[in-house]
Parts: sequence; C-alpha cells; structure tokens
Amino acid sequence: MALASRTRFFRTCLGSRIWTCQRGMTSSPIPSMPACDFQPETYKGMEMDKVKQVRSDNLNPALFTYYKKPLLVHQGHMQWLYDVDGTRYLDLFGGIVTVSVGHCHPTVRKRAEDQLGKLWHTTNIYLHSTIHEYAEKLTSTLPGNLKVCYFTNSGSEANDMAVLMARMYTGNYDIISLRNCYHGASPYLMGLTALNTWRYNVPSGFGMHQTMNPDPYRGPWGGANCRDSPCQVQRSCDCAEGQCEAGDRYVDQLEDVLRFSMPKGKVGAFFAESIQGVGGTVQFPKNFLKQAFERVRAHGGLCISDEVQTGFGRTGTHFWGFEGHDVVPDIVTMAKGMGNGFPLAAVVTTPEIASSMGRALHFNTYGGNPLSCAVGSSVLDVIEEEGIQNNAHVVGSFFLQELGKLRDEFEIVGDVRGKGLMIGVEMVQDKTTKTPLPVEDVNGIWEDMKDMGVLIGKGGVYSTVLRIKPPMCLTMEDAKFAVAVFRRALENHSAK
Repeated sequence: MALASRTRFFRTCLGSRIWTCQRGMTSSPIPSMPACDFQPETYKGMEMDKVKQVRSDNLNPALFTYYKKPLLVHQGHMQWLYDVDGTRYLDLFGGIVTVSVGHCHPTVRKRAEDQLGKLWHTTNIYLHSTIHEYAEKLTSTLPGNLKVCYFTNSGSEANDMAVLMARMYTGNYDIISLRNCYHGASPYLMGLTALNTWRYNVPSGFGMHQTMNPDPYRGPWGGANCRDSPCQVQRSCDCAEGQCEAGDRYVDQLEDVLRFSMPKGKVGAFFAESIQGVGGTVQFPKNFLKQAFERVRAHGGLCISDEVQTGFGRTGTHFWGFEGHDVVPDIVTMAKGMGNGFPLAAVVTTPEIASSMGRALHFNTYGGNPLSCAVGSSVLDVIEEEGIQNNAHVVGSFFLQELGKLRDEFEIVGDVRGKGLMIGVEMVQDKTTKTPLPVEDVNGIWEDMKDMGVLIGKGGVYSTVLRIKPPMCLTMEDAKFAVAVFRRALENHSAK
C-alpha cells in the first residue's frame, strides 16, 4: 500500500493510536488532522497527464515542481488546500509566504467581487477612489514620514523601484545587501540577490555589493542570547543581557565594505530583510540592523527594508518586521501578504525622497488599479478586525517552542528559528559540525510530511531549511497537528 494511502487508512481506522512501523519500532501516535466542515467543489478541469504535458510544452521550462508526485491543487479555504481528488492539506507555506489572512477569505473575496462589478481597471491618469482610500489606510500603518506610495504588481518590481529611487535621491550608485539575501530575480536585482541558485552566468548587479551575513547559527559570531526569538542558537554566548557582541562584529564587516568598496565612502542604499526569507529564515543578532542603519546613513546612504515576506503582522509582535529592530527605514518595499495572493506590491517612502522621481515620467499601468487596491484595503481590515497579528504571535510562539523540543530530541534538527509565523527549521547531519543533511534525506522528510497532509517549503543556501510560513489564520490545533506530523516524519527517517 502506498504511503499516502496507508496514512489515510490509518487516519480513518486508527485515529491517534500507537502503531508499529516497518522495522517493528513503536512510533508516536498517528497525527489526526483537525476537523474542517468546508466541502470543495467537484473538480472538472484537465486530467493530470494533460496538465503535465502542457507544463512541459507550453510553460516556462525553468519552473520547478514540488514533490515526486506533484499536487494538482483545485481549491483553497483559509489554511487548507484541496487537490483534484478532494484530499485536504494543511498549507504551511501559504503560496510562498503570500496568503496572509487565508485562502479565499470570505471578506476579501466579497470585496473583490463587489469591485469586479463596478470597475476592474482604469488608468491612474484618471482619478478613482480606491487607490486614494488605500494609500491613506496603508501609510497609516507605517511610522514616521513614510507617507508616499508607489504601487506595483510584485516584490521584484517594488525592489527595482527602490534601487532606482535611492540612486536618484542620493546621487550615489553603489548599493549594499547581505550575503544569503533574496530581493528578486529580475536582471536588475540579480546582483542584489546573493544566493547562487538564483544567479545566471550573465553580467548583472553593476554597483551591487554584499557584506557578511549576520547569521548567529552559521556565521562566525552569535550564540544563545542573540536572537529575538523563542528559540535561540544552541551555542554559548558571552553577551550580557540586552547586549550583543556578535552584532557589533558583523557591523564592523559592513564598515569594512563601506571603507574599501565604496567610492570615497559614499553609498546609495543598504537593503535588508527583517528576517531573511528565501535564505532560510535567518535572523540577525539584536541591534545589528539599528547599528547598520546608523553607519549607512553616516555615509550618505538610504536604508531600505524589504518587508515582502515579514510585513503585515507576520512576525507577531509588530505589524512591520523592521519595527522589531527598533529602526525606521527611508524606504519600505512590500508585496505577497499585502494582497493575500492577489498581485499587489508597493514602495513607500518619504515625500522628500519621492520628489526625486519627478525628474522624469514614471508610470505603472496596472499598479494600484481599482481591483488590487480594493483587495489590499480589505486585507488590512481583516488583519485588524480578526486579530491576525496577535494570532501570528500566539500560535507562532507556541509552534516555535514545540519545534524547539524536536530540535532537542533529534540530532538532525540543527536549528529552529523565527518569530511569529515566520519559521525555519535547519536540517543537519550532526549538531556539532552543522554539516547540511543530504538533500535527498531532507526531501524524504518533506515528502513524508506531504503524504501525511502537511505542505511546507524549503530554502537556504543548501536547500536544507524547512520553511514554515502559513496563512496567519492558523490555529493551535493546526500547529499541534503539524508538529506531530513532523515528529512522525523524523521517526520514519530515523527508522530507515
């Protein structure tokens, strides 16, 4: 019997009783999927073989597909996805950190349907109320003088725009980012991104520089008191309470880049995610970002926060990830959860910086159209009315603590990190050397979890970090189920 079929059989027949695995070892209780009364519609689309043929013949050949037996997804409801056979999966990846308040959230869906009946699109050369209402509502969530919006359709577009804006305003060409970062894969941003899996062998990134990634787990400095997370690095730390020597040392590395790689010490901008997403949920030492912003500004540069993954309450304690670092950026870029899966992104900056873009015409045909702004406005309403940010904090903290217990129990779970519902689990061969677990082993655990009904992502430079960034409507019961599934997958791996 196939694993997926066996799992469904045991769920149906045995509930959560103990069972014996293939080698005769007693394993943990079979996870019971939380109840859901939603019933998906009957699928009436293409057969799987036809889908695979079209994907092979007519779609971008660089597209990669998750899982040996790919999912043909049919319908979504809040934190759940359904395939064409009606099988339900707990979505812990949220369309790559994009579904913020839930698949097909009824409030957001109704607002979109209402707007569809009035006005889908018109050029912003004309006035329409939705863009103005949304701009006012969105900027009210940001601190300081971050009051001017440039609406785009994707995070890459937003980051492209932020680079141009910084260069125009400062008159300085050079931009600094962090190693292990991801800010987009467009030709303009390929040099800003510092993950080799996203780099083509073509000239790119003129004027882009990277400094050492301030990673308390894999970097040379950092320890048990350095991260703003319920889960800390499992190595000693000499830092006093409220201080972080590791952050100081990584800032010194940034200072070296400013001193040696910039023309006469001048820099256009410094780009940073609040928590690195594609790079594997890497968190920086406390106070690193604050000191980095101070150094960059002292050299004439702007500070740009990429909130594409960490914005809109995902980190739990704050609406924007940068607020957890006690900084106020000069430019903020955002996307993904902003539209709950609808193509919507933005650059938000100060009036002074925005004015530099008046030297030529700038226009985005679809950015800020009536439909996208209606959706974005509704997402903000749901986050506030349903306490989504607090839910991310409460459920996410519990989730991290429970995953931390698995790290303490299993040798191959090297690190658990994150904040709110921005979580990463790094897999290793052993905790001492931190040698990455072979990708085929990581994939086996990942596939096993899918077969038991849980979908997660992967990331990091070695593709060995399990990425957990679900819709923020996730419940405690969902988190318990996911942890139980992960435990079972780890036990299955150990039994091989």
